[in-house]
Amino acid sequence: MNAIPMSAETAARQSASSSREPHDGGEPARSVRRPREFPSFPEFRPHPLLRNGHLQTIAGAYAPLPRHVYRAERRVVDLLDGEQLVLHDDRPVEWRPGDRCVLLLHGLGGGYHSPYMIRTAEKLRARGLRVFRMDMRGHGAGLRLAQSPGHAGRSEDAAAAIAKIAELGPDSPIAIAGVSLGGNILLKWLGEVGVAAHPQVDRALAVAPPIDLLACCQLIQRPRSRLYDRAFVRTLMRQVAERREHWTSLATLDLRQPPRSLFEFDNRVTAPLSGFRDAEHYYAMASAASRLATIAVPTLILAAADDPLVPPGMLESAPRSEFVTLRITAHGGHVGYIGRRGVDPDRHWLDWRIVDWATERCLATEFTKDSEQ
Repeated sequence: MNAIPMSAETAARQSASSSREPHDGGEPARSVRRPREFPSFPEFRPHPLLRNGHLQTIAGAYAPLPRHVYRAERRVVDLLDGEQLVLHDDRPVEWRPGDRCVLLLHGLGGGYHSPYMIRTAEKLRARGLRVFRMDMRGHGAGLRLAQSPGHAGRSEDAAAAIAKIAELGPDSPIAIAGVSLGGNILLKWLGEVGVAAHPQVDRALAVAPPIDLLACCQLIQRPRSRLYDRAFVRTLMRQVAERREHWTSLATLDLRQPPRSLFEFDNRVTAPLSGFRDAEHYYAMASAASRLATIAVPTLILAAADDPLVPPGMLESAPRSEFVTLRITAHGGHVGYIGRRGVDPDRHWLDWRIVDWATERCLATEFTKDSEQ
């Protein structure tokens, strides 16, 4: 329940399989989840030229696209409202039914093609894990499959993706990692479903989740952080321009004077296209802060004390269940974590911690046919 500082111990990389009994064709297995301790991670030591949170954040955001050959199979997921999104299914040749699957959820303005999504998927795939990179609705390969935008509250979209993965791998344990906005979506879903979470989901990881969206939006409007506000708006307005040809819903909006802040964008674009009264209503309904106390899947929240977008106090003060572990590193910025050499095979510390978390044997979840257990 308390925030746990990082230790300098190296996390053990163990089997990617999970403790569970195979299905025999009868009733679906039911998970019995218990609170657990996650393995310790090696201390994050920032690159000597990137010692503060702003530098880490900017360097992380502009990391070069890794060399990558797209091998994934695109899976179209039907959503409850008739729209669709796309999962990018990276399946290693050695993967077999019953082996672990990992779902990755991207942040604001990102997609399956974001550098951190590509790097992490490649590292997990190299260890035999089947990885699904989800494009939020209206993003990436699913741009033409929706008329409404993905946003921080789309927990129902995550649920649809999880159901699709379970359909493709009915005997496979599922780990879910969400980054930034994707982390908020993940935590919101976990809190909403509570003990009724999909039985194949045995662990979750949220990195730098903005669990109080209004507070985060107000923070980036301050002079020291305004560059992030402007950068988000530029990215989102480019996406609006890409969608104009395909989204008839955009015709209802007057954007001759473009939004000048993320709050204004959400007030004039996200909220009306998603059924909210205004930005404040959207933030209140979508923020995950009030749902951490009902999470019943072993969940790790990882954040940095020098994050300029998501202050650690927001995470520390939110009531959370005994299933939720909060770890705050001294450095790292907002999803930066570009470290010194010598700890991992490359400088991307966060990628390797996701690998550690996904491949560590989860002893907290037992699968049983007994619905009374």
